[in-house]
Amino acid sequence: MSDDILYESHGNVRLITINRPGKMNSLDFAANDRLVEAFEDFKRDADARVAVITGAGDQAFCAGADLKTYTMAFATTPVPEFREKFTDGYGLGGITRGLKVNKPIIAAINGYAMSGGLEIALAADIRFGSPNAAFAFQDVKWGFHPCDGGCVRLPLIVGLGNAMEMILSGERIGADHAFRIGLLNRVYPQAELRAKALDYAALLASRAPLAQRFAKDVILKSLDLPIADALRLESRSFRDLANTKDLAEGTAAFRERRDARFEGK
Repeated sequence: MSDDILYESHGNVRLITINRPGKMNSLDFAANDRLVEAFEDFKRDADARVAVITGAGDQAFCAGADLKTYTMAFATTPVPEFREKFTDGYGLGGITRGLKVNKPIIAAINGYAMSGGLEIALAADIRFGSPNAAFAFQDVKWGFHPCDGGCVRLPLIVGLGNAMEMILSGERIGADHAFRIGLLNRVYPQAELRAKALDYAALLASRAPLAQRFAKDVILKSLDLPIADALRLESRSFRDLANTKDLAEGTAAFRERRDARFEGK
């Protein structure tokens, strides 16, 4: 892993840090490729149960794609190549489109999360923020609109009206507003944010990993299904866990009044 993307192990948790504070943790093509590699490493690593993604420093989580080196080259890629490389390939950071990770991902948003940076945060499962966190889809100011999940995920998370307001205006909102509309799950002081995110990730890592992965799969797939089909999917997924060692361990731990020790089997 290169210096612009840091990948650290904390027990069963992996901390991924965008380490370009001098560029507001924006991503050029090279840094974006390294971020994709980090999430691919997390996906493949059997010992890694939860990931936390954050930005270096105390100003920015990620200011999105680097406008000077990335955005125009990306947007003006010839159509056949664009569709093959981007539309049918990975979105920004990989997790925004194309790279399916069925393990929990937490975004620790320590400052600006703008445009593509906000899209990476939206692709996480849970979002914690510091009081100086700020969010915007500024794309309409420059002549385009979100293209890596902003128009799709934001309405699901904050509701249609709030999403329309943010995307069509390009205006910035702060942490209090983001928490109020459900964009942030929790707000912590800047000095505590990373530790709180890692502590919560460790809590998630202590839970049954197969149950988490199956549940995440049901939640995301059900968004595309009529409710009757989604309910059947949920029921089938529940039954698929019945013969796992984790379920036997969990029920034994309940009976014995102890903490369960899950193996993901």
